[in-house]
Amino acid sequence: MKALPLIIGFGGINAAGRSSFHHGYQRMVFDSLDQANQAECLQSLAVLMKNGQEKNLSQDDILAGTLIRKIEKSHFDVERVSLHKPVKMDGQNKELVFTLRKKDLPNAIPDNWHVTINGDEATVVCDDATRILLEDTQPYPVRAAGQIPSGFEPGDTYSSRNHPRGLQLATFAVSDALRSTGIPWDLIQHKVDPQKISVYASSAMGQLDEFGTGGMLRSNLQGKRVSSKQCPMGFADMTADFVNAYVLGNVGNTGAMAGACATFLYNLRMGIQDIQSGRAQIVLVGASEAPVIPEVMEGYRAMSALADDEGLRKLDGVEEVDYRRACRPFGNNCGFTIAEASQFLVLCSDQLALELGATIYAAAPEVFIHADGIKRSISAPGIGNYLTVGRALDYLGQALGSNDAMSNTFAMAHGTGTPQNRQTESHILNTLAKTFGIQEWPVAAVKCFLGHSIGVAGGDQIAAALGVFKHNILPGITTVDGFADDVERTNLSFSNQHRNFGADHFRGALINAKGFGGNNASGVMLSPQWCEKFMQKRYGAKEWSAYQQRQEVVQSAQLQYHDDVLTAIPASIYRFGEPETKGEQLNISKSSIAIPGYPEVDLRTDFDY
Repeated sequence: MKALPLIIGFGGINAAGRSSFHHGYQRMVFDSLDQANQAECLQSLAVLMKNGQEKNLSQDDILAGTLIRKIEKSHFDVERVSLHKPVKMDGQNKELVFTLRKKDLPNAIPDNWHVTINGDEATVVCDDATRILLEDTQPYPVRAAGQIPSGFEPGDTYSSRNHPRGLQLATFAVSDALRSTGIPWDLIQHKVDPQKISVYASSAMGQLDEFGTGGMLRSNLQGKRVSSKQCPMGFADMTADFVNAYVLGNVGNTGAMAGACATFLYNLRMGIQDIQSGRAQIVLVGASEAPVIPEVMEGYRAMSALADDEGLRKLDGVEEVDYRRACRPFGNNCGFTIAEASQFLVLCSDQLALELGATIYAAAPEVFIHADGIKRSISAPGIGNYLTVGRALDYLGQALGSNDAMSNTFAMAHGTGTPQNRQTESHILNTLAKTFGIQEWPVAAVKCFLGHSIGVAGGDQIAAALGVFKHNILPGITTVDGFADDVERTNLSFSNQHRNFGADHFRGALINAKGFGGNNASGVMLSPQWCEKFMQKRYGAKEWSAYQQRQEVVQSAQLQYHDDVLTAIPASIYRFGEPETKGEQLNISKSSIAIPGYPEVDLRTDFDY
């Protein structure tokens, strides 16, 4: 009997706030919430934005300090971005004279320098023009980004000295996801064979700030020293490594897939396959990205991929840019808006979920991945996404029992906000919807609120989809006045307003990702109501009733965590400094290895060839 991968916990942080308990989703559809849910959303955000300090924050302050907005100085000053300006210096009569400290002389003295040493001072006479680099600043032309709520510092939730921001975000996110389950990790770890636990998490670009690869590459050019931490901290797999070493103490399966903007879904597929094959019973899937850095943004700007101020002014015919509306999926647009985020899912087999009494948020039974084939530009979209969407729709139809039931599904589009994306993705979704007989297929594009978090984008979309299953409100693409003429939508339903489809309307969702290089992925999600019917059919009324009794304890713990995050920011789980297990402590035999604090690991394998 093939195991069904179920989502029993989720957590993270993005421009809308904390992901657990749908708080981030609530911020996106804030205007369509009832008063109680609005109050909960505001309280969750206020706790984050106060960051443990006494502050008075109004509703306007909270709303303004979330979603896409002008880049804040905590990232960098958009008016004064550092650069080195090459300058040719000459003196009177072609002779340039200057002094400097002896120890500041370059190792390789230029041929046109004549140096005289006087104690600790050196006098340099140049008989020809000399080129130097002057420290300078300039205004940056791209000023919008999706940033986590103003004032919140994920590194303050644990001892994060010299950790790249992406790893700070990941540590917060995975802690949020684990606690959202309402099940202590120790209980799971003692119940499950260590070999049946997997972690798949990564960053598409790695950690590129000064504490990671970015600092390693530019330190010498800035007259600084490279630290011993920058190289290892910069690896893209460090997202998973941190979870294994400092959060879970995991000795099971691990890995880190990278697939540009489809990275999260790539990791999710590895988790799904582990559960379906029986290699794992529980999997943590995640991604983390912190790309709001001038050097990273300049790379995308050079590709003409980002929405800059000049482009936004031309679109609106105004001088003052509305940064909140910088990202406009499927509308008249001029580029995407970069964003930071981290998202994690706790994925579990249906059997273990039943035994634990776990809350079931959705099923994630499949992710389809295809490359683009031959293409002229490596960054341009290709044909692979037609294959992934087509297979995902076929799978959804089988899961729901008929093509007619496809009217109870929705698409979470990749929806970046570029002219190229609006044309290609709308053609893909529309063509496949028509082929499968779907009329007015509802489409959402949450990057209009969050920006594009690169490798985390699929996780942002999944967190939003879980919110739709819970609250039945499909986020509108509210940053557009209308939809572009070149958007194909004979069989699609776009809206710039939030839409309430009523209780239990949606039974499934398609999560779409189109990444640079031909990294296409389409994931399938099935609603909690679908899961409940499946579980009752598979296990029977008696087992289901026993599960519901166990779930009461879990829900009580979840409610406690829910209340906790509305009053303070819980410390992130960070187990650095705990005693590590040495090889000498292992009890090793030919058939097993006993690790202190873990169930015994069976070494016996099957050779099937």
